[in-house]
Amino acid sequence: MASVGALLMFLPVAWTCSPQKADYVMVSCFPNAIIANVPECPYGWEIDQLSLGGVCYSGIHSPGFYRFIISDLTPKNHSYCGTQSEYMPGKDPKYIFYNSIVSNDTSLTVRNQPVNYTFSCMYRAAYLVNNAVFSQRVATVYVNNGSLGTFRSQLSMNVFTNSKFLYAKDAPYVIDTSEIGSEVFIGIEAKGLSNRFKVVINNCWATPTPYSTDKKRWSLIINSCSSDSTVTIFENAKDSRSMFKFNSFRFQRLEKVSTVWLHCEVQVCDGDRLICTPGPCSYRSLSSQPEPSGGILTAEFHIKGTVQHVVNTGWGVFNFSSFRHVLKHLKITTFLQSEAEIVLSVGGLRYFPSF
Repeated sequence: MASVGALLMFLPVAWTCSPQKADYVMVSCFPNAIIANVPECPYGWEIDQLSLGGVCYSGIHSPGFYRFIISDLTPKNHSYCGTQSEYMPGKDPKYIFYNSIVSNDTSLTVRNQPVNYTFSCMYRAAYLVNNAVFSQRVATVYVNNGSLGTFRSQLSMNVFTNSKFLYAKDAPYVIDTSEIGSEVFIGIEAKGLSNRFKVVINNCWATPTPYSTDKKRWSLIINSCSSDSTVTIFENAKDSRSMFKFNSFRFQRLEKVSTVWLHCEVQVCDGDRLICTPGPCSYRSLSSQPEPSGGILTAEFHIKGTVQHVVNTGWGVFNFSSFRHVLKHLKITTFLQSEAEIVLSVGGLRYFPSF
């Protein structure tokens, strides 16, 4: 019987998932979250065997990938799922956040090569009342594709002058109340990545506060579909830039609120590994609450003047008396620029991509 037991130890391993080569990782440094994607089943590891920081088994299984999200970048809570932060003072102060995705096998025998994806995101930070304030319109995406190289992209959301999307406006964006109802053109673009990567807009909505989780919200795009006829999607998930337009508005019974925040949940999709184009909108429900799968970019709109000639639509107040220029009197704000480092360790081999 002992010889039979020894023989069983050397039988081929019955994989519960199809092992993938583990030299690929995509890290997205969004303003308020860090999202890391690794291939599903790296060297045979299942999602419940991989943890963030060796603490949180919070991975999400999306088609082709395991996704891990650091949703709290508050420097005071630097220990979120093992996340560590470092403040670098100076004329251009920065924050660096570190973490890793590691394998863990609690069984008696380890059958797979250990994996360790160590990554960091560095943000340019402005300090106000002892809180880090990051610009909300820009993120940085890094892809380490092993021997094929490392790619870096700046993902940004901008307001454009017209439907040609040639000239972006500076921020913050100012709309006079006499122009409520005019068309606003939004473009979200990733620069620096190859054509295989597509920008996907999942959801867009507006709130009267800076918080994307505010329950008082006006949905513009739901599950990659226009919420109504006032929203037009020109392109989505076809290239490195996705564009849409909507009619400007302000919130009902909030005349004293002089700012509206536009939030868009976006992701960068690897077209060589996944089908990035969303299905037809007729087959998807706009009433269901979408499940977040990307990071959020936010643009700030300032509303000036007094409300005149408005139409009540229930949630929002629209002014259709003027469709002249979209935005005027623009000022410049601080942009976030982030940098990241990804260190991949597989079976004792370590890769240090150069950004």
